[in-house]
Amino acid sequence: MYYEVLPARNGALGVLTYAFDKMLEPGMLVEIPIGKFRAAGVVIKKVAQPEFKCREIVRILYSRPLPAHLVATARWIAEYYQVPVTAALNMILPIGILKKRRGGTNQIWRGSCQSRAIELNPHQKMALGGLLEAPGATKLLFGVTGSGKTNIYLKMAEKALLEQKSVILLVPEIALTGQLVQVFGEVFGDKITLIHSGQTEAERHLIFEKLLNSDEPQVVVGPRSALFAPLSNLGLIIIDEEHESTYYQENTPKYSAIRVASFMAKEVHGNCILGSATPNISDYYIAKKQGSLICLKEKAKSEAIKPKIQIIDFKDRANFSKNRYFSGALLSLIETNLERGRQTLIFHNRRGSSPLTICEKCGNELLCPTCFLPLTLHADSYTLQCHTCGYYCKVPTGCPECGFPDLIHKGFGTKLLESELVRLFPKARVRRFDADNKKGEGMDALYSEVRDGRVDILVGTQTLAKGLDLPKLATVGVVAADAGLSLPDFAAEERVFQLLTQVIGRVGRGHLTEASVVIQTYRPEHPVLKYAVDEDYEGFAEYLLKQRRRSGFPPYKYVMRLDLTLKTEKTVLRKIQETVQRLALDKRLIISPPMPAFHERTLRGYTWEIVVRSASRKALIEACKGLDQGFRVSLEPPSLL
Repeated sequence: MYYEVLPARNGALGVLTYAFDKMLEPGMLVEIPIGKFRAAGVVIKKVAQPEFKCREIVRILYSRPLPAHLVATARWIAEYYQVPVTAALNMILPIGILKKRRGGTNQIWRGSCQSRAIELNPHQKMALGGLLEAPGATKLLFGVTGSGKTNIYLKMAEKALLEQKSVILLVPEIALTGQLVQVFGEVFGDKITLIHSGQTEAERHLIFEKLLNSDEPQVVVGPRSALFAPLSNLGLIIIDEEHESTYYQENTPKYSAIRVASFMAKEVHGNCILGSATPNISDYYIAKKQGSLICLKEKAKSEAIKPKIQIIDFKDRANFSKNRYFSGALLSLIETNLERGRQTLIFHNRRGSSPLTICEKCGNELLCPTCFLPLTLHADSYTLQCHTCGYYCKVPTGCPECGFPDLIHKGFGTKLLESELVRLFPKARVRRFDADNKKGEGMDALYSEVRDGRVDILVGTQTLAKGLDLPKLATVGVVAADAGLSLPDFAAEERVFQLLTQVIGRVGRGHLTEASVVIQTYRPEHPVLKYAVDEDYEGFAEYLLKQRRRSGFPPYKYVMRLDLTLKTEKTVLRKIQETVQRLALDKRLIISPPMPAFHERTLRGYTWEIVVRSASRKALIEACKGLDQGFRVSLEPPSLL
């Protein structure tokens, strides 16, 4: 007998034909020879004996086939995102699938299981009914911060399990969403399986085997890679904080987990629920147009209050007479909170102590030798670090160019703010939360420390803005609210609005009788700040959609970014200009002038890019097919940076 097999090996040329002496079902995972190597493959179908000689399938890897929706998904990703189907299949299969593993896996939920009743208030019941009745497979749950979206997720998961259907819950990052995982674990117990990047190759492989061979419905929780869990009876996909950029994979194969989940839900005749207090503007526009937008605008707790919000103009130095970083209003609130045993969160979306180091004499700027981007001072370790590639070095004793001993560090980051707060409030327990300490410390332990009141002042970046419920938090101080508004990116305003809304939503959740927010900015009249302060997502959406329609960006136009890296700037510019001239022949395309990438120069050479837009996605796909192999294609990227 003969079978078409799709190899899971990069460089393989699509479907290959093999011989085997046993009957195989479509989706069976097998080991096959490719040249001198062995690889895993997925059986596609049985075929007639070909005219050429075929090699033999080595062995069957599992008695149970890969779920049909995953095979269909691999092929869909390949076509939709213009990547090799083998690369898409490699995302689905675990690394080292040909290896034999020992033992089982302990990556199931190990906490207590209450199996408790899931109570919904009238507003949540109405939203749940709307989700169940809304047309299409994909529905958007737009719920304000604190409205209780989690209870709706739980109710839908409970319903799916009762129908013997499995559930996938996607979270932006396991380390930052411990509360949501905790609640799901308490309700569904040993039905929960966690998938995350901290697991070893062997652990991921054993989890794959466990799920593939399971006869019981499961609840799989994890970041975007959990979407490819081999569940044969998938019925529900929930994507929490669906606006987060982590749902878009930047590495090849580039894809949006939101779009893939939508396809999968349709393929299995199930539901895909997108949840957010600040939905991605394109998802909001599409859901509203299709009648699949469900709004939950009431806070779950009746005790929830609207915080008192002050906007402080950074340009008026009278507001900063006591300190250059913290306004008098913010310092006064910190003092009051310390007296009352309450917490303050200081939010600044920039890590490190200083983002710029230059020579006072010759003006030489210290750059990363790999990325050629400014190095950031980390005063606690007295090192200069690159936040793009991870390069670091000790601060030199003098300028590397002229030898002058005085280097100037300009700007400020979370580490500098932390040290300044320690100086101003020596008796306070100050703790910094950002991507620098996340690597070395468990975020669950840090969260417990804050929740239990063992921290007085928190300093952090967007790590702190994502869904944490802090019962003793009374004040949020946003140090520089307009940071990011001027970035050369169509998504800049949307990103700032989302961050501000999320961080403001950390207070006023019903734990305390008073809540306050201080927003420091150079642009107090900017409409994005106004909409965030007023918690007016609909107003912001209307404002932003007008901007997008006028400028021709999503959801009104599809976007593709083409990047090319070559050794010399002259060569890359010539090649990219030739490409622009060829693409310009297609009148359906709107092509930007060639421009240097945000990270233009690296050790690999110089990177330039073209942004191509069109009302027709088909036109973008056709444009991809004539490109030189050196081009990297990003279809529908959430950002141009």
